[in-house]
Amino acid sequence: MSRKVIITCAVTGGIHTPSMSPHLPITPSEIAEAAIGAREAGAAIVHLHARNPETGQPDQSPEAYEQFLGVIKQRSDVVINITTGGAPTMLVEERLAPAAVFKPEVASLNMGSMNFGIYPILDKLKKFKHDWEEPYIEGSRDRVFRNTFADIEGILATCADNNTRFEIECYDIGHLYTLHHFVQRGLVTPPFFVQSVFGILGGIGAHPEDVLHMRRTADRLFGDDYRWSVLGAGKHQMPIATQSMLLGGHLRVGLEDSLHAGRGRLAKSNAEQVTIAREMIEHMGFEVATPDEAREILNLKGGDKVDF
Repeated sequence: MSRKVIITCAVTGGIHTPSMSPHLPITPSEIAEAAIGAREAGAAIVHLHARNPETGQPDQSPEAYEQFLGVIKQRSDVVINITTGGAPTMLVEERLAPAAVFKPEVASLNMGSMNFGIYPILDKLKKFKHDWEEPYIEGSRDRVFRNTFADIEGILATCADNNTRFEIECYDIGHLYTLHHFVQRGLVTPPFFVQSVFGILGGIGAHPEDVLHMRRTADRLFGDDYRWSVLGAGKHQMPIATQSMLLGGHLRVGLEDSLHAGRGRLAKSNAEQVTIAREMIEHMGFEVATPDEAREILNLKGGDKVDF
């Protein structure tokens, strides 16, 4: 039986700014259309952030999410994943609010505090559409993305009664050990959906040996109790996705993680990246998982048990 590979698409995120690409979804309708387009191209899961439609700033208010969650659900069977990461400038209470209100099938959960440096972008980006963009990018030079043990425990406790499962984002080896700590305490139950993140300045690198190190460590800590996925930042997106497939894993693409669809060429849509990933999967002899197959693989509660 052919192996099923889950494609997650992170359609806008909270890191890239409007001046970096004219194709970055900003408004509620753009985010909804991006999510639906990603599903049509082959994504089983969409990882969602919201933005201020006028300025493009990250907006983690439930009211911002309300404008597109219902539209996506009505027009698609895709699994909806709501971030609790938001943006590194936000307090955890603000970041958690949409997942607490809407009780999605999946929410993201970062496994540790870290430096999250995007300021090298300023070496190339010199013109900005909005006043907030340059200080937001420059501020990452002296900013810690906070995800303490107490923060993580609070998110787990808030979502426990909602049967929301987690895309557990691990940016370094220590984050796997933090997950193991919460597993031992019984606060996270299998199957764990571990999203290993490569190539962020402040986290693990994007060398093939880094990917292997993450995979081997997760295997040793969790055995058969986890499902592994990867995302590579920027130019590392597709090479790391390919390595994950060869190692038996799943993958994440989308304009949150990379703005490109080839060397020096901006992706015109999230669907374009999903299409590239789908074609790679199929060329390797694997099959792309449908949303319902992803629900079964990850033991999700189903789209009829969310509050939107």
